[in-house]
Amino acid sequence: MVSRFSYTLDSSLDSVSKVEEAAEDLAQKSGLDEDQTFQLTMAVREAAVNAVLHGNAYDPEKKIVASFENNGSSLIIRISDQGNGLDPATLPDPLAPENLLSGSGRGIFLIRSFMDEVHFKLLHPGTELTLIKHLDSTQKSA
Repeated sequence: MVSRFSYTLDSSLDSVSKVEEAAEDLAQKSGLDEDQTFQLTMAVREAAVNAVLHGNAYDPEKKIVASFENNGSSLIIRISDQGNGLDPATLPDPLAPENLLSGSGRGIFLIRSFMDEVHFKLLHPGTELTLIKHLDSTQKSA
């Protein structure tokens, strides 16, 4: 059975917390173990922070949309903003020596490390980030 839900939220840190809580709940109900739940939750948090901070620049007129789906074989989370858009090819490599001590720039790297698939889609305006975590046969649909 497919389960789906979504939120349209303000560009605020409270919204990031709501998205993070929803991701954790979805992961737990889907049978992910503690480590997998942590990784999925962190990846979704990073994506939401990027949408609020980098995408919408905390603009109260702009919203983020977070959608969550369990289709029985994968968890699919989409986070979109209404900002200027992001080309992932322009992001600096966080592992390059000149970036190792940087206080930012690791979010997309972490998201890619923790998820099975990550897709960027340019919207007009904004960016949609799709995060996919494949479920194995021991995990269930919620």
